[in-house]
Amino acid sequence: MADEEAKPLNYVSEIVLKKRKSNEDWANRRKEQLEQRVKKSKSDNFVIKKPEQFIREFRDKESDLIKMKYRGKRPIKASIFPQSKLLFIIRIQGKNDMHPHTRKLLYSLRLRRMFTGVFVKANDRIMEILQKVEPFVTYGYPNLKSVNELIYKKGLAKINKQVFPLTDNNIIEQAMSEHGIICIEDIVKEIANVGPHFKEVCSFLCPFNLNKPEKALHGKKKVYKDGGDSGNREDQINELISKMN
Repeated sequence: MADEEAKPLNYVSEIVLKKRKSNEDWANRRKEQLEQRVKKSKSDNFVIKKPEQFIREFRDKESDLIKMKYRGKRPIKASIFPQSKLLFIIRIQGKNDMHPHTRKLLYSLRLRRMFTGVFVKANDRIMEILQKVEPFVTYGYPNLKSVNELIYKKGLAKINKQVFPLTDNNIIEQAMSEHGIICIEDIVKEIANVGPHFKEVCSFLCPFNLNKPEKALHGKKKVYKDGGDSGNREDQINELISKMN
């Protein structure tokens, strides 16, 4: 019986092999950080509220709804529309005086907790939402350095309702290869350039859990340009990201 001809091996380019290779030390550090973050649980403090507190909270929430409707009626000026297609939004306020409708809008941006951030593509709908929830968020134009550091340090992916740190390019390849994305460098590039699969990549990434900044936020709901914390910081958002990353 004649020997069967040997089939040629599938060729894999060196670039793909390099992309698949991950740094084990870096992966172990990220896994340890994730485990520590999961173990940390804040104890729930049971506090009996006085009737005056319920009345004050109700009035604050109703006031928030009235102000939100007023902000929503303001026309979005051309000067307010962002210069960059890419925005990074950070939630900077809690829910004590927040009306449920405002909370619903924040949830639509995937901002369920304080000091969480998301990348979004600027459009009319996003700018309308940001105008309504302006006292509770701050946003701006992240540069490539900020995008890179956020994804490498805080990047988490959700696959089948399970959260994974971005330490293994094989996980990224299995989930996103149909969009031509096989490694963390591809994710950074797609986000920074607001590529054709920007929406899919953002859905793949979890909202970023940021650190509470020291002396960077003062709890003021005034807009940033008037000495407050909220609203559009433009390029100054990069300074805040570096303090919270």
